[in-house]
Amino acid sequence: MQYETLAIPDVVLLTPKVFGDERGFFMETFRQSEFEQHCGNYQFVQDNHSLSAHGILRGLHYQLEKPQGKLVRVTRGEVFDVAVDMRQSSPTFGQRVGVTLSEENKQLLWVPPGFAHAFYVTSVEAEFQYKCTDYYNPGDEYCIRWDDPTLAIEWPLVGAKPPRVSEKDGQGESFVDAATFT
Repeated sequence: MQYETLAIPDVVLLTPKVFGDERGFFMETFRQSEFEQHCGNYQFVQDNHSLSAHGILRGLHYQLEKPQGKLVRVTRGEVFDVAVDMRQSSPTFGQRVGVTLSEENKQLLWVPPGFAHAFYVTSVEAEFQYKCTDYYNPGDEYCIRWDDPTLAIEWPLVGAKPPRVSEKDGQGESFVDAATFT
């Protein structure tokens, strides 16, 4: 596995070694000891799997009381994945980073606790899988608007049409009004 720190050094792009032949392929997607060496000492407690159609945007989500680190990947289709630093004490507070994750590139993204996270589906549909360092806590949900002008995320919107978002995500807060980590 190759580990690459991004513009926000705590966010790490993982590229697995893929061994393939006429029968298909094999790859290791997670190894605790290597993950700890490159990303930190985290334990995962919950795995999630979603299916989303073209043009769907989920996020920007985070939890304050029980912040979740997420190791995310796409097993079918393609998404544009974004992490926003919500830690006031961080030199990269308010900055964001985005990468394309797909079944072709087989890359994973480590989004540590203290970040808001979102993804936008650029393929016909996408299956998105991720490991979490803490449990989902329905009373501890926060959301920032996908089109927040302060963050100015350059989403690769198909046909320049607004994405489809849930009612809850459509009511997300602006970054300047959002609750943050100290």
